[in-house]
Amino acid sequence: MIKFSDLSLNPKVLKAIEEAGYDTPTPIQAGAIPPALAGRDVLGIAQTGTGKTASFTLPMITMLARGRARARMPRSLVLCPTRELAAQVAENFETYAKYTKLTKALLIGGVSFKEQDKLIDKGVDVLIATPGRLLDHHERGKLILTDVKVMVVDEADRMLDMGFIPDIERIFGLTPFTRQTLFFSATMAPEIERITNTFLSNPERIEMARQATTSETIEQGVLMFKASRKDREATEKRKVLRALIDAEGDKCTNAIIFCNRKMDVDAVAKSLKKYGYDAAPIHGDLDQSQRTKTLDGFRAGDLKFLIASDVAARGLDVPSVSHVFNFDVPSHAEDYVHRIGRTGRAGRDGKAIMICVPRDEKNFEDVERLVQKEIPRLENPLGGDKPAEAKAPAAKSDAKTGTSDKPKRSRSRSRKTDDAPKAEDTVATEAPVLEEAKAPRKSTPPKANSRAMEAPKDAPQSEPKQEPELNVAPEAKSEPKQEATTADVPKDSDNNDRRTSRSRGGRNNNNNNDRGGNNNKVVGLGDHTPTFIELSFADRPKD
Repeated sequence: MIKFSDLSLNPKVLKAIEEAGYDTPTPIQAGAIPPALAGRDVLGIAQTGTGKTASFTLPMITMLARGRARARMPRSLVLCPTRELAAQVAENFETYAKYTKLTKALLIGGVSFKEQDKLIDKGVDVLIATPGRLLDHHERGKLILTDVKVMVVDEADRMLDMGFIPDIERIFGLTPFTRQTLFFSATMAPEIERITNTFLSNPERIEMARQATTSETIEQGVLMFKASRKDREATEKRKVLRALIDAEGDKCTNAIIFCNRKMDVDAVAKSLKKYGYDAAPIHGDLDQSQRTKTLDGFRAGDLKFLIASDVAARGLDVPSVSHVFNFDVPSHAEDYVHRIGRTGRAGRDGKAIMICVPRDEKNFEDVERLVQKEIPRLENPLGGDKPAEAKAPAAKSDAKTGTSDKPKRSRSRSRKTDDAPKAEDTVATEAPVLEEAKAPRKSTPPKANSRAMEAPKDAPQSEPKQEPELNVAPEAKSEPKQEATTADVPKDSDNNDRRTSRSRGGRNNNNNNDRGGNNNKVVGLGDHTPTFIELSFADRPKD
């Protein structure tokens, strides 16, 4: 078995490693350190929690032991995607370089430029930075990268997710072509592959595990959850989370709870604290001092539950995390690997539990496809308290029929309104044209044509209710004109004007040339409309 003493490291570095309690390198360390010491470019691919940080920190300290840095011109550069990861690399550097005289500077956001400028002006051997803050210093003329001997890109796939690839390419262009490049990532996306082919020269590829695999020491599970109502999903989901935590009991010594959105991080942390859980949030919108304080408290064991966004998913080394809860299914399947990698580190056992709601099922399928295994389903710890499942069949039935109670009532009312006949107004029922015109009379004698009008007055009268249609046979007899005209005389001329002014089309009653209108009053023939004029309107074919 290979030991650190077999890797040709600086004796001062070996002494620091021994004091840190390490004796045997991890597979990625054993594979990456020898070619790095030989001056070759290295492409390291390993799942999170395997010791990639020491894979480049140890050879870098050994190579930089000789020489001296000049002002504003660092000798090595380490790029990290997040402030927390950069701070962790700085801690590793202090641990392993404490017996050397190498200097370092940490350039991250949320810290004053003034303090960072002082360190750069003195000259540093190792510059650890996030891409954005590094370019800020360079644009201000405070930093020169032409003397960089070793350049390290840590968690390159996270750089891709956060949109840092253009910045990385620009930084590569600011460093000398003769630099040595150490490139580490947990997964290798096509864009990462393109970068390595562009900026790495014949790299030694060290791949210790299948891409995007999870550690075998982590027990995984998923709870397929459906809320009783959509507007109650967040509340019921937090209730399920608390039940999952309680179900673990004493096994859950501490845990990281991951959420996709910052607002959910704050909501979950507030909810847990409300119910007596020792929890605190950490995400990118918080002040750096608060983020550092929260993370230090979690590492020291003073804080039991750390509610985090993906800012804490990559590279954070807290060896004693017993559980990881995914409150949301990650939007990118690769993030699942990094999230659950916070537990089960350094050979320890860990447990990862995820809550999946219906809208996240597609992302969950992507996760299972990436890890190439089926994640076991868990029972709801709330037991039979599943109102959503009880209501699900009714919802499906409604979806199939495409109907609901409210539309049914509205349609039934419309049918009753349309189908109800009016006993006192047969013509209005059979001739909707006159009904739309809202004639003031209650009953209109049906007349077929002028021939029926010329029939003798003593002819037998026909009952309007027995006539099926308006087009009556010629021998049908009409009622006396006197009766019809009496019924048609309006009692109130003002009301009649208002009714006729609301007729279809909004036409004026004085328009004698418009025979297609619905006006029942013909100007010039007195105060009433003769019956033969009304019949001419009623007999017009329907449009």
